[in-house]
Amino acid sequence: MAVVLTVRPSVASHESAAAVLGLVRYKPGTIHVTAPTIRRPRRGFVVHTAELCGEDIARVEGIPVTSLPRTYLDLAAEFREDRLGRVLARAEELGVLDLRPVEALLDRSASHPGASRLSGALDIYRPQAVFTRSGLERRFLELIIAAGLPAPAMNFNVSGFEVDAYWEKERFGVELDVYETHGSHASFEKDRRMQDDLLLFGVETIRVTGPRLKKEPTATIKRVADHLERRRSALCNPLGDKVQRVGLD
Repeated sequence: MAVVLTVRPSVASHESAAAVLGLVRYKPGTIHVTAPTIRRPRRGFVVHTAELCGEDIARVEGIPVTSLPRTYLDLAAEFREDRLGRVLARAEELGVLDLRPVEALLDRSASHPGASRLSGALDIYRPQAVFTRSGLERRFLELIIAAGLPAPAMNFNVSGFEVDAYWEKERFGVELDVYETHGSHASFEKDRRMQDDLLLFGVETIRVTGPRLKKEPTATIKRVADHLERRRSALCNPLGDKVQRVGLD
């Protein structure tokens, strides 16, 4: 509050706003504020310059701070992807991650250096209209074939369980997830039980989500290829490095 009053008019912003809003742990040190005009640098705090509208400002215990959407946007310009992801996850835990005002802010802040990164980080929270269950399966199969991998059997019954994509020779499967069809607690428990039961039959499965396939198609299919190769090697030599040659003296 002292810094905000010193650089009047200004609001706490960036990591300082995130600390006040409960999104990150407060660390003593440099304090960040945002003012409408350029100010002379001062020791102990950083002054950012931006014209903020009413929706971009909030108050927490009397301290003027950037609003949650504006704080996400400012942090996106400075934080690594994984750290930004943790901030959004914390906001979801607190029940304050409302996409509507964030999307509205992104619409009017396209030139902000954090806009693209924030939009990408929000993909896992958006309704997955692009990836319906069937659409996700079609896209996955297209990418598998384009990568030169053997086509899996789709929606294949394995020991009484339906696996979305299954390679019988490798006894390996992929479950394709969209939040809308796997978002309930009951589905969560059922899916984990299925994965455990399939392991008892010697079948390994991994999970691939719609947002992940959309954001990292090449890397995701490469991981599937690596798993398939690993399974081939394991089935050819089930004892791995423990195989010993006997009676060759």
